Amino acid sequence: MQFGIFSVSDITTDPTTGATPSEGQRIKDIVTIAKHAEGVGLDVFAIGEHHNPPFFSSSPTTTLAYIAAQTERLQLSTATTLITTNDPVKIAEDFAMLQHLAGGRVDLMMGRGNTGPVYPWFGKDIRQGINLALENYNLLHRLWREDVVDWTGKFRTPLQGFTSTPRPLDDVPPFVWHGSIRSPEIAEQAAYYGDGFFHNNIFWTMDHTQQMVNLYRQRYEHYGHGTAEHAIVGLGGQFFMRKNSQDAVREFRPYFDNAPVYGHGPSLEEFTSMTPLTVGSPQQVLERTVDFKNHVGHYQRQLFLIDHAGLPTKTVLEQLDLLGEILPAMKAGFAEGRPADIPEAPTHASLVAQGAEVAEAAQQRFAGAQDVWTGTSDRTEA
Repeated sequence: MQFGIFSVSDITTDPTTGATPSEGQRIKDIVTIAKHAEGVGLDVFAIGEHHNPPFFSSSPTTTLAYIAAQTERLQLSTATTLITTNDPVKIAEDFAMLQHLAGGRVDLMMGRGNTGPVYPWFGKDIRQGINLALENYNLLHRLWREDVVDWTGKFRTPLQGFTSTPRPLDDVPPFVWHGSIRSPEIAEQAAYYGDGFFHNNIFWTMDHTQQMVNLYRQRYEHYGHGTAEHAIVGLGGQFFMRKNSQDAVREFRPYFDNAPVYGHGPSLEEFTSMTPLTVGSPQQVLERTVDFKNHVGHYQRQLFLIDHAGLPTKTVLEQLDLLGEILPAMKAGFAEGRPADIPEAPTHASLVAQGAEVAEAAQQRFAGAQDVWTGTSDRTEA
């Protein structure tokens, strides 16, 4: 089970001070936050992709490469990479390069994005969002697995004899999560390829999250990748905690009330009752988070959004410290009752080992087998 944080890279005015950080300050601060996440024992840091204010993260691979150079074990990911408006060729190149620079500590989350104007900025039609996601990922999947690709599709120019460079590290592509909040087509896509499915359950009820994850699990099994219980699932979440729950509510309320996404809507109490947002003591955050597995089954990755809504970096680092304090108990809570055959979240090392095992099994299975047409054997005698 992996635990980590993700950032949507918003630049938001602190409602308690009126201060708005500059782009440069937020970029520097996100590096500090990522390094601190590793320091408190978290496994994953992920950052989103946006091409419009008030966000700064237009080039996640650049940011992640810089963070990779200053960390040792942190898994680096995205939340999300826009599969609809990015060229699959450039995604293939950028993340393979990042793989090499980071020593394999890389995966990524594909998503359509939720900012409508981005589509025409990159010459795309938002009405084709799902079709773009399906076609572009099909090409990306091939680019990482075939040395030479001939390809024709609807949304970009054809490729003839194209080789994406550099090739993936150890010939093993980065693991892909498909992120979606409400699109069953994306859950289906993740299941079809045997990839991971990430449901960012920060705005919806757990019942909705459960429905989406169950759909993915059922279709994962349908496509023959393993049992539904073995499907690779990740969840989002968010919290704000202080040692005393009343202090947490009092301190977070102005940030919640003025947050760009959910501010000026339901009250904090209404929102926390309807969604997985938890505002309270560390024990409350611990108990509610561990309860997620009772809704979606045993899963592989839990990420939290904690640097949004204008929260100052000092407060974000304090939140990380508190998370680090309850992390051992959180890991123990998720490990309780977890069957031994439930897979862990894929890493580069595990995917390399898995590939070696598959190759060895295939070699043993076919070694000495005779071609029924020629009678020759593929075994090379010494």
